[in-house]
Amino acid sequence: MSVVEIVVIIFAGVVVGFINTLSGGGSVISLSLLLILGLPANIANGTNRVSIFFQTLSSVGSFTRQKMFDNLRPVWLAIPATAGAIAGAYLAVDVKTRVIEIAMAVAMVIMVFFLFYKPDKWLKEKPAMLSQQLKWWQFLIFFVVGFYGGFIQVGVGYFLLMALVLGVGYDLVKANAVKNLIVFFYAIFALLVFMIDGKVNYLYGCILSVGSMIGAWIASYLAVKKGAGFIRAVILLSVVLTILQISGLINFTSLLKHVL
Repeated sequence: MSVVEIVVIIFAGVVVGFINTLSGGGSVISLSLLLILGLPANIANGTNRVSIFFQTLSSVGSFTRQKMFDNLRPVWLAIPATAGAIAGAYLAVDVKTRVIEIAMAVAMVIMVFFLFYKPDKWLKEKPAMLSQQLKWWQFLIFFVVGFYGGFIQVGVGYFLLMALVLGVGYDLVKANAVKNLIVFFYAIFALLVFMIDGKVNYLYGCILSVGSMIGAWIASYLAVKKGAGFIRAVILLSVVLTILQISGLINFTSLLKHVL
């Protein structure tokens, strides 16, 4: 592995960690890079989970220091999400690249709709919802979202934000913190599934994680300091970039190949 490759992987990790912490979809960059480096789609998917684990470890640590978690509700939400992620990861060990692309496209279309449909719903906390006990359908939602996260991971941040804001009642800033906590919980188990199946390249995963932890730390700090408007702007930007990638107007794979 050359010095240029190491630098590119770390830089990509910073960008991915930043985007994933504030929104989602950053894994389109890391997966493209891992595929360019010669990893099969299923091993690239598993290797990416190393980065996901460490970036959420970094962001959750930062959010905890900023006192963004004040009760156990996020932990209860993480339980069904983790169960779903384990089931999804078992299916994902043989996932094809085309399946990942289709899943990304669906995630983007849904997210764009919710971002532009009554956008004020993303900015305000709903105390009435948060004061109620969690319902069975909320657990089901997080199981389904967790299943998607375990299966593909790409774009799961969008679905988690929608579930946390519209389905639980958090404002966008708190939802962002809780989202990272939930991903951290299930990332542990999803990664274990890939490790047991031998679908992880530890060298690439660890190098990518160095950058993703830095990006996640920066993003989690800015999320609290800048507020919901800043997070929404980053979400819109990442959605647009992902749509451009899916449509072929921007090809991260070609750009990364040119650099390497």
